[in-house]
Amino acid sequence: MEVILIRHTRVDVPKGTCYGQTDVPVAATFEEEAARTKARLAEYGAFDKVFSSPLTRARKLAAYCGYPDATTDDRLMEMNMGQWEMQRYDDISDPYLQKWFADYLHLPTQGGESFQDQYRRMCSFLDDLRRQSYNRVAVFAHAGILASAGIYAGLYTEATAWDNQTDYGGIIKIIV
Repeated sequence: MEVILIRHTRVDVPKGTCYGQTDVPVAATFEEEAARTKARLAEYGAFDKVFSSPLTRARKLAAYCGYPDATTDDRLMEMNMGQWEMQRYDDISDPYLQKWFADYLHLPTQGGESFQDQYRRMCSFLDDLRRQSYNRVAVFAHAGILASAGIYAGLYTEATAWDNQTDYGGIIKIIV
């Protein structure tokens, strides 16, 4: 089955803000970015099913692309950044932040989750999806989810996932 994963467009938060699962608004550039994404998405043809993170930034892009009734799934949410949500990384005084930066793939954020937690959520979603008889599915989500899906599908390793981060409004395809 082809799984087409679409990252939400830019958000309206100051650069360097840790927004994770906070339901932040999209940037003023939404229409322009979404139009480009919609045009690229049309190249993939019809989808048997469309899913979305429940966060507005993903659902809004799904609706713009013609899927206002996309099925939402909490497993498609961005990583829970816990106590750091909506703080600028440069302003976080928590000494644990440096430990997390040194091993963000395995350590959880303060009061949140680790990348491994997010990866397990995405694996659960994809494992469930594999049991369905769809040919092509679209998933509107977040950078961490797309990275997790890329690892799951063998596009890249855990160590190189963030070197291949998908741009805002970007699309990747995996086979499951």
